[in-house]
Amino acid sequence: MNITEDAIRDLCTDAVYERGETYLAEGRIQQLSRFDDTITAVVSGSRDYDMTLDLSAEGFDPQCGCPYDGPGACKHVVAVLLRLADGLPADESERIDTVLERAGDDELRAFFREKLRTDPSLCDRLLARFGEPTTRSVDELRAKIDRLFEETNPDYAVVFEPIDFSEFFDLAEEHRARDEYRSAATVYRALVEGLDDNMDLVDGAYDHFAQAFQRALDGYVDCVVAGEFGVGETAEHVRFLEERAVSGTDYLRERFVRAADELRERTDTDPETWCCG
Repeated sequence: MNITEDAIRDLCTDAVYERGETYLAEGRIQQLSRFDDTITAVVSGSRDYDMTLDLSAEGFDPQCGCPYDGPGACKHVVAVLLRLADGLPADESERIDTVLERAGDDELRAFFREKLRTDPSLCDRLLARFGEPTTRSVDELRAKIDRLFEETNPDYAVVFEPIDFSEFFDLAEEHRARDEYRSAATVYRALVEGLDDNMDLVDGAYDHFAQAFQRALDGYVDCVVAGEFGVGETAEHVRFLEERAVSGTDYLRERFVRAADELRERTDTDPETWCCG
Protein backbone atom coordinates (compact mmCIF):
# COMPACT_ATOMS: atom_id res chain seq x y z
CA MET A 1 0.00 0.00 0.00
CA ASN A 2 1.47 3.34 -1.03
CA ILE A 3 1.95 5.93 1.70
CA THR A 4 0.36 9.08 0.27
CA GLU A 5 -1.33 12.08 1.85
CA ASP A 6 -4.72 10.81 0.70
CA ALA A 7 -4.05 7.35 2.16
CA ILE A 8 -3.05 8.89 5.50
CA ARG A 9 -6.07 11.20 5.59
CA ASP A 10 -8.33 8.19 5.01
CA LEU A 11 -7.04 6.69 8.26
CA CYS A 12 -7.79 9.62 10.59
CA THR A 13 -9.88 12.69 11.28
CA ASP A 14 -8.84 16.11 9.98
CA ALA A 15 -8.00 17.27 13.50
CA VAL A 16 -5.76 14.26 14.13
CA TYR A 17 -4.07 14.75 10.77
CA GLU A 18 -3.17 18.32 11.73
CA ARG A 19 -1.85 17.16 15.10
CA GLY A 20 0.24 14.55 13.32
CA GLU A 21 1.72 17.24 11.10
CA THR A 22 2.59 19.26 14.20
CA TYR A 23 4.21 16.28 15.91
CA LEU A 24 6.32 15.61 12.83
CA ALA A 25 7.39 19.26 12.59
CA GLU A 26 8.28 19.30 16.29
CA GLY A 27 10.61 16.34 15.84
CA ARG A 28 8.72 14.03 18.19
CA ILE A 29 9.67 10.85 16.33
CA GLN A 30 12.49 9.57 18.50
CA GLN A 31 13.22 6.26 16.78
CA LEU A 32 12.25 4.82 13.42
CA SER A 33 13.30 1.48 11.94
CA ARG A 34 12.19 -1.08 9.39
CA PHE A 35 12.43 -4.87 9.35
CA ASP A 36 10.92 -6.36 6.19
CA ASP A 37 7.47 -4.72 6.00
CA THR A 38 7.27 -3.89 9.71
CA ILE A 39 7.93 -0.34 10.86
CA THR A 40 8.63 0.32 14.53
CA ALA A 41 8.86 3.79 16.03
CA VAL A 42 8.95 5.70 19.30
CA VAL A 43 7.00 8.97 19.36
CA SER A 44 7.11 11.35 22.31
CA GLY A 45 3.90 12.81 23.70
CA SER A 46 2.98 13.07 27.36
CA ARG A 47 5.45 10.17 27.46
CA ASP A 48 7.17 8.01 24.86
CA TYR A 49 4.84 5.71 22.94
CA ASP A 50 5.87 2.59 21.02
CA MET A 51 4.08 1.92 17.77
CA THR A 52 4.23 -0.44 14.81
CA LEU A 53 2.98 -0.39 11.24
CA ASP A 54 2.71 -3.11 8.61
CA LEU A 55 3.52 -1.77 5.15
CA SER A 56 1.94 -4.80 3.50
CA ALA A 57 -1.40 -4.57 5.31
CA GLU A 58 -4.49 -2.72 4.19
CA GLY A 59 -4.56 0.46 6.23
CA PHE A 60 -1.06 -0.37 7.55
CA ASP A 61 -2.54 -2.11 10.64
CA PRO A 62 -1.20 0.59 13.03
CA GLN A 63 -0.63 -0.31 16.70
CA CYS A 64 0.20 2.43 19.21
CA GLY A 65 0.58 2.35 22.98
CA CYS A 66 -1.12 5.72 23.51
CA PRO A 67 -4.55 6.04 25.19
CA TYR A 68 -6.29 7.47 22.10
CA ASP A 69 -9.69 5.82 21.64
CA GLY A 70 -11.27 8.12 19.06
CA PRO A 71 -12.10 7.32 15.45
CA GLY A 72 -9.29 6.26 13.16
CA ALA A 73 -5.56 6.41 13.76
CA CYS A 74 -3.90 8.54 16.44
CA LYS A 75 -1.59 11.53 15.93
CA HIS A 76 1.50 9.43 16.68
CA VAL A 77 0.67 7.04 13.84
CA VAL A 78 -0.07 9.96 11.50
CA ALA A 79 3.25 11.63 12.33
CA VAL A 80 5.16 8.46 11.48
CA LEU A 81 3.22 7.87 8.26
CA LEU A 82 3.90 11.44 7.17
CA ARG A 83 7.58 10.86 7.81
CA LEU A 84 7.48 7.61 5.81
CA ALA A 85 5.75 9.36 2.92
CA ASP A 86 9.04 11.19 2.33
CA GLY A 87 10.95 7.91 2.11
CA LEU A 88 11.31 4.59 3.89
CA PRO A 89 14.22 3.85 6.20
CA ALA A 90 16.69 1.15 5.23
CA ASP A 91 15.46 -2.41 5.68
CA GLU A 92 17.45 -3.78 8.64
CA SER A 93 16.46 -7.35 7.76
CA GLU A 94 18.99 -7.35 4.95
CA ARG A 95 21.85 -6.62 7.36
CA ILE A 96 20.52 -9.18 9.84
CA ASP A 97 20.40 -11.84 7.14
CA THR A 98 24.00 -11.09 6.21
CA VAL A 99 25.14 -11.36 9.83
CA LEU A 100 23.21 -14.61 10.37
CA GLU A 101 24.78 -16.16 7.30
CA ARG A 102 28.24 -15.12 8.44
CA ALA A 103 27.93 -16.17 12.09
CA GLY A 104 28.79 -19.69 13.13
CA ASP A 105 26.40 -22.03 14.90
CA ASP A 106 28.37 -21.86 18.15
CA GLU A 107 28.37 -18.05 18.08
CA LEU A 108 24.63 -17.90 17.52
CA ARG A 109 23.98 -20.46 20.24
CA ALA A 110 26.11 -18.51 22.72
CA PHE A 111 24.35 -15.27 21.80
CA PHE A 112 20.87 -16.72 22.27
CA ARG A 113 21.78 -18.49 25.49
CA GLU A 114 23.00 -15.20 26.93
CA LYS A 115 19.80 -13.42 25.94
CA LEU A 116 17.60 -16.27 27.17
CA ARG A 117 19.39 -16.35 30.52
CA THR A 118 18.05 -12.90 31.46
CA ASP A 119 14.78 -12.84 29.49
CA PRO A 120 12.21 -15.41 30.70
CA SER A 121 9.61 -14.13 28.22
CA LEU A 122 11.91 -14.80 25.30
CA CYS A 123 12.69 -18.21 26.75
CA ASP A 124 8.97 -19.01 26.84
CA ARG A 125 8.58 -17.90 23.22
CA LEU A 126 11.52 -20.06 22.10
CA LEU A 127 10.16 -23.14 23.82
CA ALA A 128 6.70 -22.54 22.39
CA ARG A 129 8.07 -22.02 18.89
CA PHE A 130 9.71 -25.44 18.94
CA GLY A 131 6.74 -27.30 20.34
CA GLU A 132 7.53 -27.49 24.05
CA PRO A 133 4.46 -27.22 26.31
CA THR A 134 4.45 -24.42 28.84
CA THR A 135 5.57 -25.06 32.40
CA ARG A 136 3.94 -21.81 33.53
CA SER A 137 0.78 -22.05 35.57
CA VAL A 138 -2.16 -19.69 35.24
CA ASP A 139 -1.20 -18.17 38.60
CA GLU A 140 2.39 -17.52 37.49
CA LEU A 141 1.25 -15.80 34.32
CA ARG A 142 -1.44 -13.93 36.26
CA ALA A 143 1.18 -12.53 38.64
CA LYS A 144 3.03 -10.99 35.71
CA ILE A 145 -0.17 -9.50 34.31
CA ASP A 146 -1.04 -8.04 37.71
CA ARG A 147 2.39 -6.41 37.84
CA LEU A 148 1.73 -4.71 34.52
CA PHE A 149 -1.35 -3.08 36.05
CA GLU A 150 0.55 -2.14 39.19
CA GLU A 151 3.41 -0.58 37.24
CA THR A 152 1.14 1.51 35.02
CA ASN A 153 0.36 4.90 36.57
CA PRO A 154 1.94 3.83 39.89
CA ASP A 155 1.09 7.17 41.51
CA TYR A 156 -2.63 6.61 41.01
CA ALA A 157 -5.15 3.97 42.00
CA VAL A 158 -6.46 3.74 38.44
CA VAL A 159 -5.08 2.92 34.98
CA PHE A 160 -5.41 5.70 32.42
CA GLU A 161 -3.40 4.31 29.53
CA PRO A 162 -3.30 1.05 27.53
CA ILE A 163 -1.11 -1.84 28.60
CA ASP A 164 0.77 -3.88 26.03
CA PHE A 165 -0.25 -7.55 26.40
CA SER A 166 1.38 -8.60 23.13
CA GLU A 167 3.95 -10.88 24.77
CA PHE A 168 1.12 -13.03 26.15
CA PHE A 169 -0.86 -13.09 22.92
CA ASP A 170 2.30 -13.88 20.96
CA LEU A 171 3.11 -16.72 23.35
CA ALA A 172 -0.39 -18.16 23.04
CA GLU A 173 -0.21 -17.97 19.25
CA GLU A 174 3.14 -19.75 19.23
CA HIS A 175 1.59 -22.63 21.17
CA ARG A 176 -1.48 -22.72 18.91
CA ALA A 177 0.72 -22.87 15.82
CA ARG A 178 2.23 -26.10 17.21
CA ASP A 179 -1.18 -27.53 18.25
CA GLU A 180 -0.24 -27.11 21.93
CA TYR A 181 -3.80 -26.12 22.74
CA ARG A 182 -3.59 -26.83 26.46
CA SER A 183 -0.61 -24.50 26.81
CA ALA A 184 -2.29 -21.82 24.71
CA ALA A 185 -5.47 -22.11 26.80
CA THR A 186 -3.38 -21.61 29.95
CA VAL A 187 -2.00 -18.32 28.60
CA TYR A 188 -5.41 -17.13 27.42
CA ARG A 189 -7.01 -18.01 30.74
CA ALA A 190 -4.37 -16.01 32.61
CA LEU A 191 -5.20 -13.02 30.43
CA VAL A 192 -8.93 -13.50 30.93
CA GLU A 193 -8.55 -13.68 34.70
CA GLY A 194 -6.06 -10.82 34.88
CA LEU A 195 -8.15 -8.47 32.79
CA ASP A 196 -11.36 -9.41 34.59
CA ASP A 197 -9.88 -8.88 38.06
CA ASN A 198 -8.23 -5.57 37.16
CA MET A 199 -10.93 -4.07 34.95
CA ASP A 200 -12.28 -1.97 37.84
CA LEU A 201 -8.96 -0.10 37.84
CA VAL A 202 -9.39 1.03 34.24
CA ASP A 203 -10.31 4.70 33.93
CA GLY A 204 -9.38 5.28 30.31
CA ALA A 205 -8.74 3.45 27.03
CA TYR A 206 -11.73 1.19 27.73
CA ASP A 207 -11.85 -0.04 24.14
CA HIS A 208 -8.25 -1.23 24.35
CA PHE A 209 -8.85 -3.37 27.45
CA ALA A 210 -12.24 -4.62 26.28
CA GLN A 211 -10.77 -5.73 22.96
CA ALA A 212 -7.85 -7.45 24.69
CA PHE A 213 -10.27 -9.25 27.00
CA GLN A 214 -12.51 -10.42 24.15
CA ARG A 215 -9.52 -11.60 22.13
CA ALA A 216 -8.26 -13.63 25.10
CA LEU A 217 -11.73 -15.03 25.83
CA ASP A 218 -12.27 -16.06 22.21
CA GLY A 219 -8.81 -17.64 22.10
CA TYR A 220 -9.51 -19.56 25.29
CA VAL A 221 -12.76 -21.03 23.95
CA ASP A 222 -11.18 -21.86 20.57
CA CYS A 223 -8.29 -23.71 22.22
CA VAL A 224 -10.51 -25.76 24.52
CA VAL A 225 -12.57 -26.78 21.49
CA ALA A 226 -9.57 -27.53 19.30
CA GLY A 227 -7.79 -29.43 22.08
CA GLU A 228 -10.57 -32.01 22.39
CA PHE A 229 -9.81 -32.30 26.11
CA GLY A 230 -12.60 -34.73 26.92
CA VAL A 231 -15.84 -34.31 28.81
CA GLY A 232 -14.44 -33.93 32.31
CA GLU A 233 -11.76 -31.37 31.48
CA THR A 234 -14.08 -29.46 29.17
CA ALA A 235 -16.60 -29.31 31.99
CA GLU A 236 -14.01 -27.64 34.21
CA HIS A 237 -13.40 -24.98 31.59
CA VAL A 238 -17.13 -24.32 31.26
CA ARG A 239 -17.48 -24.09 35.05
CA PHE A 240 -14.68 -21.53 35.13
CA LEU A 241 -16.57 -19.34 32.68
CA GLU A 242 -19.86 -19.79 34.55
CA GLU A 243 -18.25 -18.94 37.89
CA ARG A 244 -16.70 -15.81 36.42
CA ALA A 245 -20.09 -14.82 35.05
CA VAL A 246 -21.29 -14.71 38.66
CA SER A 247 -18.24 -13.38 40.49
CA GLY A 248 -16.46 -11.30 37.86
CA THR A 249 -16.65 -7.67 36.81
CA ASP A 250 -20.20 -6.56 36.08
CA TYR A 251 -19.09 -5.08 32.77
CA LEU A 252 -17.82 -8.46 31.55
CA ARG A 253 -20.36 -10.90 32.97
CA GLU A 254 -22.51 -11.18 29.85
CA ARG A 255 -19.40 -12.01 27.84
CA PHE A 256 -18.62 -14.89 30.19
CA VAL A 257 -22.20 -16.18 29.84
CA ARG A 258 -21.96 -16.13 26.04
CA ALA A 259 -18.55 -17.83 26.11
CA ALA A 260 -19.80 -20.61 28.39
CA ASP A 261 -22.82 -21.20 26.13
CA GLU A 262 -20.60 -21.24 23.05
CA LEU A 263 -18.16 -23.70 24.59
CA ARG A 264 -20.97 -26.09 25.57
CA GLU A 265 -22.47 -25.87 22.09
CA ARG A 266 -19.20 -26.29 20.17
CA THR A 267 -18.09 -29.28 22.27
CA ASP A 268 -21.59 -30.81 22.21
CA THR A 269 -21.18 -31.62 25.88
CA ASP A 270 -24.24 -32.64 27.89
CA PRO A 271 -24.00 -31.08 31.38
CA GLU A 272 -25.82 -34.10 32.87
CA THR A 273 -22.85 -36.33 31.94
CA TRP A 274 -20.12 -34.13 33.45
CA CYS A 275 -20.01 -35.94 36.77
CA CYS A 276 -19.31 -39.14 34.88
CA GLY A 277 -16.79 -37.71 32.38
